[in-house]
Amino acid sequence: MDLTLQPPRRPSNTSLCNIVALARMADKARGHVEETIGEYIYGDASGLDKKVLTFLGISHDDFADAASRYADEELCNWIPKASDVNESDIQAFNKDLLAWEPFNDASRQRLKDRLAKYNPPHPEKITTMIQSIELDDWGCFRNVDLTTRPPRTPYDRSIAGIYGLLRMADKARAAKTNTLNGYIYNCPIDQEILTFLGISAEAFQDAAYHNVNNIELSEWVKNNTSRTQAEISQFNYDISHKGPEGEELKNIFNTVRERVAPGRIDITAWFDLLDLDDEQDYGIVDLTRHAPRSPYNTSLLGLIGLARLIDKGRASLSNSLGGYFYGKDSLLDSFILKFLDLSADDFLTILKNHATDEAVIAHLPTEKTKSDIEKFNTHIASRGVRTTAQKAWFRDRVGGLDPNRPDIDTLLAMVQLDDQITFARQKAGV
Repeated sequence: MDLTLQPPRRPSNTSLCNIVALARMADKARGHVEETIGEYIYGDASGLDKKVLTFLGISHDDFADAASRYADEELCNWIPKASDVNESDIQAFNKDLLAWEPFNDASRQRLKDRLAKYNPPHPEKITTMIQSIELDDWGCFRNVDLTTRPPRTPYDRSIAGIYGLLRMADKARAAKTNTLNGYIYNCPIDQEILTFLGISAEAFQDAAYHNVNNIELSEWVKNNTSRTQAEISQFNYDISHKGPEGEELKNIFNTVRERVAPGRIDITAWFDLLDLDDEQDYGIVDLTRHAPRSPYNTSLLGLIGLARLIDKGRASLSNSLGGYFYGKDSLLDSFILKFLDLSADDFLTILKNHATDEAVIAHLPTEKTKSDIEKFNTHIASRGVRTTAQKAWFRDRVGGLDPNRPDIDTLLAMVQLDDQITFARQKAGV
């Protein structure tokens, strides 16, 4: 879970083992392991987490390991095996934690500051530590400013497994603060989604504004629609393949397509056009919408992977890496940067100052000979994994992508397959 984009679940959420703050701690543990925890703190460094861990008798590291390996349902099966607390213990713990009041001058001042900053409805009811934390989460993530970034891809199914809902939540929140920047909340696509769900635009906007965690907003949606998973799969397929109908809409579609993707007659669905339009309007590379260029791409300097490195660097600058890693966190990036005698930060500086591939190439500080580049390309293209542990990870990774590809034995081939399968799954339409 990326806690730079949303808060963890509410501390009052008891969806895991009926224990207050356990779901929240699981979200933070996963962010901690994945290095996407943002400004949150996990485990022994957090007063709330420490209370939960002490109650369970589980260590900071053991819980993080379990949360990273298990989904919520499996984690709920693991907790009773790792802890000897019973139902009576849980009820007493929950009661005490929900009544926990600010306990020193600093915590009392934080609550006062949050009340003044966020001006919530019914501030007189917010008196406990749990309520103070929830207020801060909500206040930090309730507003979305679409003047600084586009709404998320319509292919993101983070909300209740339904295409378009996360994008619509972004617009719903932006509409609250008049920062839609030309986007329309309750546009025709939104209306089609809401009609399918049987939810009004007003009700969804209120829910999106007050439920800023994707899992909790998903639960709200599921509790307010009667649609089955089979119906959702059919709907996802239909709406993701939907193109313009009627001459007027076809003319609008073709005009926008020619502006953002000249000659791309393969773009026939509204979702694909929205993705392209968003990226172009904001001048970003968004790897939540598509893969970076192929690791085999040698179109820039004849150097393998350089075009891909540029894409990932630009995505890093716009906080839109998605599931990708940039710089030292990526083995391929590290090889290329070392070859160019550049740090990841230095490369980002070049990208910030130069908007085109050509300008970036012109400002790379180190010149390499054709022979140097060919030698590097041969080495990288043939590189596999070496240790027993690496080989086991590699086989698991390839098997999870496509069990029918035992022929894949190089890192670049695995990366290429990963790109293709990941986005094929995202756009499968069910």
